[in-house]
Amino acid sequence: MLEPNGPLPPEIYWRRRLLAIGVLVVALALVIWAAFALLKGGGSDNKAAAKPSTSANGPTNKPAGSSTGAPESSNPAGSSVSGSAAPVAAQGQCPDQSLAVKVTVGQPTYKAGDQPVFGIVITNISSAACQRDMGSGLQQVAVQSLDGTRRLWSSTDCFPDGTPDVRALNPGQQAAFTVTWSGATSQPNCAGERVPVTPGPYTVVAQLGSVRSAPEPFNIA
Repeated sequence: MLEPNGPLPPEIYWRRRLLAIGVLVVALALVIWAAFALLKGGGSDNKAAAKPSTSANGPTNKPAGSSTGAPESSNPAGSSVSGSAAPVAAQGQCPDQSLAVKVTVGQPTYKAGDQPVFGIVITNISSAACQRDMGSGLQQVAVQSLDGTRRLWSSTDCFPDGTPDVRALNPGQQAAFTVTWSGATSQPNCAGERVPVTPGPYTVVAQLGSVRSAPEPFNIA
């Protein structure tokens, strides 16, 4: 560049050139810094805006059993009752055909005046767990003559009502009960006079619903 009065000395010329370059460098640095600041500020805003979206969608690693949609159906097979995989709530009423009734006598011979003790065992003979009210008002234990033609006593004659006793039975499981007989006769609704039976052979049978046990013999001496 030429001045009106002639060319500048070389040292002044290069000094001005360096000064101009320095000014350009400083200006460029300011532009770069400003651009970096804007980019950095914009990135922070983007991250801040992304946080609510992540929270709304839920964490990537959900705890076991959690769900963001419709709840998963539960598996009832996971419950257990008395060591069985079938829950009591899912069990139905035990039908008569799924049960077997057996009666036993405490001893083969009782003396007159003794009170014979009878045992009743109800077994679930089906392949499915079920439940049944086996209260004393629903069980019937009866003493008959040896040939079964005369009924001498029944546990429901004088005590027709009993406390409910619902039992849950797995396949093959049993429920056991005992009944003590006074040794006296009885009639339905506890009518008539109750008198001790005479010595001789007798049988006892037990019944729940329509299920009846085989007769079990015993003696009154």
